[in-house]
Amino acid sequence: MNKYDSLSDQEKRLKGKMQKLEFADKLSKAQRLKLRIFSGYFLTQVVWLIFRLVLLVGVAYIILYPFITKIAGSFMSAQDFTDVTVKLISKYPTWDQYRVVINENRYFEAFFNTLTLSLLCALIQMTVCAFVGYGFAKFKFKGNNILFLCVVFTMIVPHETLQLAMFMKFRYFDILNILGISSSIAQNAVANEYGIVTSAALGDLPALMQDGFINLLDSYWPLGILSIGGLAFKNGLYIFMMRQFFKGVPDELEEAAYVDGSGVFKTYVRIILPLSVPMMITVFLFSFAWQWTDTFYTNLFFNENVTWLLPNIISVPKGLGVDPTFSAYNLYKSAVTNTCGLLIILPLIILYCFAQRYLIQGIERSGIVG
Repeated sequence: MNKYDSLSDQEKRLKGKMQKLEFADKLSKAQRLKLRIFSGYFLTQVVWLIFRLVLLVGVAYIILYPFITKIAGSFMSAQDFTDVTVKLISKYPTWDQYRVVINENRYFEAFFNTLTLSLLCALIQMTVCAFVGYGFAKFKFKGNNILFLCVVFTMIVPHETLQLAMFMKFRYFDILNILGISSSIAQNAVANEYGIVTSAALGDLPALMQDGFINLLDSYWPLGILSIGGLAFKNGLYIFMMRQFFKGVPDELEEAAYVDGSGVFKTYVRIILPLSVPMMITVFLFSFAWQWTDTFYTNLFFNENVTWLLPNIISVPKGLGVDPTFSAYNLYKSAVTNTCGLLIILPLIILYCFAQRYLIQGIERSGIVG
């Protein structure tokens, strides 16, 4: 086929289109609309649109229905649980569950304690993980890959494996046995004064020095130390996310800063950190949310009588006045427990509503999507 044949084919197609246009001009608007609606292409698009809509509604229903039932149950009274006709809409709506849980379960005390702990850990982990991730991404040194392999390894090891070791480390906290030596000197001084080391003599020593160690339990120190060391909950994932983000930052930006006389630290603070704000906010949100709902570390390091945190509020208050012999007591107890859970996650939902743009942007730039 030569170029003249192809030219004639184009002329034929153009002529066919012109004929279709002339035919369409002769038709009325109603006839043209009828032809468009009953065309095979249009019907295929309509069927595909309906299928997608039904699929999305079904998936949304499966995901949201448990939350809808929990929210509806939180406004039900005890009488509603004995009425088989009540499904989602209460016949006797009430705020008693929220009122009693907030007052008797010390919700606001637990809220501020958990907020302080979560902010402390999230800010420290965000800063430390960004610093470590930048080092792994931009600096080549001996053992770089081995150290990063250790970081990945922290994401694999179950936390229960290290539970006893972490508890013993912070119950008998000492660095290089410095406090053990100090305790021995103090005990010898007391022995020289009393002639023999007795329980009364040991009572003169500070409580943390009696066994030569510091007891850091029932304080924020264990979680703070783990966060500073980059070994806290999910810190391996945060370091990986920051490393992937910094690897996408062009090296030319740093080289230009070095040429202008900026050092490594100044370049990191003045140029790299402003670029990484969305990613750092993402790490902050992840850290804050996981610490907010954490029960493993808080139960390990805290006595509930010392520090009252949000997981402690999950209980049925006595102020509801429901007898355990009540026929629907188990259903009502489950609804009250769900109400406690809703109060716990409500601050996270509010936080997500204001920060979702940064969260999505940070995940997209982290290189871990897909």
